[in-house]
Amino acid sequence: MARGKTLFVCGECGYESGRWLGKCPGCGAWNTMTEQAVEPAIKTAVRPQKRPGGLGAEPMTLADIEGEAHVRRQCGMDELDRVLGGGIVEGSVVLVGGDPGVGKSTLLLQVCGRLAGAGARVLYVTGEESARQIKLRANRLHVQADTLWILAENAMDDILARFEALQPSFMVVDSIQTVYRPELSAAPGSVSQVRECASLLMRAAKSQGCAVFLVGHVTKEGAIAGPRVLEHMVDAVLYFEGDRRHAWRILRAVKNRFGSVNELGLFEMRDSGMEAVENPSELLLSQWARGASGSVVTCGLEGTRPMLVDVQALVARTPFGMPRRTADGLDGARVALLLAVLEKRVGLRLYDQDVYINVAGGMTLSEPAADLPLCMAVASSLRDVPLPQDTVVFGEVGLSGEVRAVSQADRRLAEAARLGFTRCVLPRENLRGLNRPESIALEGVDTVAQAVVTLLR
Repeated sequence: MARGKTLFVCGECGYESGRWLGKCPGCGAWNTMTEQAVEPAIKTAVRPQKRPGGLGAEPMTLADIEGEAHVRRQCGMDELDRVLGGGIVEGSVVLVGGDPGVGKSTLLLQVCGRLAGAGARVLYVTGEESARQIKLRANRLHVQADTLWILAENAMDDILARFEALQPSFMVVDSIQTVYRPELSAAPGSVSQVRECASLLMRAAKSQGCAVFLVGHVTKEGAIAGPRVLEHMVDAVLYFEGDRRHAWRILRAVKNRFGSVNELGLFEMRDSGMEAVENPSELLLSQWARGASGSVVTCGLEGTRPMLVDVQALVARTPFGMPRRTADGLDGARVALLLAVLEKRVGLRLYDQDVYINVAGGMTLSEPAADLPLCMAVASSLRDVPLPQDTVVFGEVGLSGEVRAVSQADRRLAEAARLGFTRCVLPRENLRGLNRPESIALEGVDTVAQAVVTLLR
């Protein structure tokens, strides 16, 4: 018996090869090529018609193009509406990625239930679970709606046929890696299948005005699996982050054609599903260790939302020849740079000290305003002197030890004042033309050394 044809497919990016390779040419990962059988195409199958060559559109000037605002629909979850830029845009395609078990399907099923409860026609397509499993989850989430249809199918042609028959205004495909076209011989989840199916869903969404949410698998590095072109095709890309051992989940937008990028929504996983967190600053500081050395409160800015977070540092003498540098929630290279600034410009002895950095609550700070709080946390832990409990700190630090201004300082101060903080140490340059809250005292600094003297005297 003749052996069937096989291909070697990369489990990280979907690259296909006729022979096994130790290193994937597509993404550069090692030992990710796995052998998969290729199903031969059915010889009696009808040859699919070619797509039309175009839409027959004529060139227009900007003055002739109608500039109406996008029609948005509120989904009933304020945090998701915030991340999307104010609601779900009709005809948009949104890609949602996240680790297994983080709650992607739970969140989208809740959204489907609330949209259907408001009278919208919703179609939930599942290629990984049966309809009975979706029913059990819906019962747990108390989702009941007469206009919510569940379709357990992964053949693209059948999904489009049901889509044309139901004409929904909102559709979820869970997940795009399980959907396939029978005309293509590649396996589901391959580069060609994902690209072709996403293209058909995008065409259907734009032509019918239906908002489509695609659930995407992620690789072990946290990136969405499949071809990179998938993220370029869709209108918005959302990442659902969080540790399954904790209740907090973070929904982050990294691409949005209809709103701001880097917006962030905070959810809490409960038995009844995802619950939006309306006051994230209060939540993140609920277990703040007041009066402990190495703890500094700063105000980070995620998109348009200011949030108070606790930056923690632990400095301890190393028993080894090479000190350790560990950072969780901050960039490791940036931490090493700031530690060098503290040694060179402030005179702190850190070359024989282990330094551990953590942003409490599982948050990730990527903006430069977290530089000065990090330096103050390290100095506080090294000297074992706690900072005043009523003080919030933010500012960017340069290689010369200077403290540079940051953006939207007035919004950061307003959030700190709302949470009861009465003192703020910030770059002196930010004091110019600043709307100062009456309930908070401001102290401007020019250098890191000056900030250390101000806070740890």
